[in-house]
Amino acid sequence: MEQYKKEFIEFMVESNVLKFGDFTLKSGRKSPFFMNAGAYVTGEQLRRLGRYYATAIHEHYGDDFNVLFGPAYKGIPLSVATVIAFSELYGKEIRYCSNRKEIKDHGDTGILLGSKIKDGDKVVIIEDVTTSGKSIEETFPIIKAQGEVEIVGLMVSLNRMERGLSSDASALDEIQKKYGFGANAIVTMEDVVECLYNKEFLGRVWIDDSLKAALDAYYEEYGVK
Repeated sequence: MEQYKKEFIEFMVESNVLKFGDFTLKSGRKSPFFMNAGAYVTGEQLRRLGRYYATAIHEHYGDDFNVLFGPAYKGIPLSVATVIAFSELYGKEIRYCSNRKEIKDHGDTGILLGSKIKDGDKVVIIEDVTTSGKSIEETFPIIKAQGEVEIVGLMVSLNRMERGLSSDASALDEIQKKYGFGANAIVTMEDVVECLYNKEFLGRVWIDDSLKAALDAYYEEYGVK
């Protein structure tokens, strides 16, 4: 596993973003882990988060794109932090863009926040986590409505590695198959287990034998086949 991935997993735990226990997801599934990107709230956390995203995006998609689109609302700070990091790490100026939930009809009008998207732009979409792919169903037509635009790919922070709600494929695989662009994550839950299982971090073992058994049972029921 690349060093930045190990550091990112520890960063998620340290920031109280990745939690372990008993959680009921929006889908109704009972999960032994939960991720909440809304827990990144400080300047240092956002600085580090942007660098991890920028590193993963560069690894998967290079720098042949010019717009980073973060769907409202959580995608807004993600896109801003990441374009700053991309400029610092790779010397490439990427414009950030997000959508508004409601179209603004005065001042800076329209549905977009930040940079406009125009013909010829190449766009990478950034999100926190994708469980069902529903957000892409909303985001895709907004981006495509702006002109002759190429969507290069999607980057999320964590691949939950579980079946989507409509097939045996993961949400990221469903997106890739349906829309034809890449869909990747900084880390997968397999990476998380490899990094944390029976290993001490911050004075405790986060994934012990008991939690590992709960994870195995969860993936036996909901994991990608």
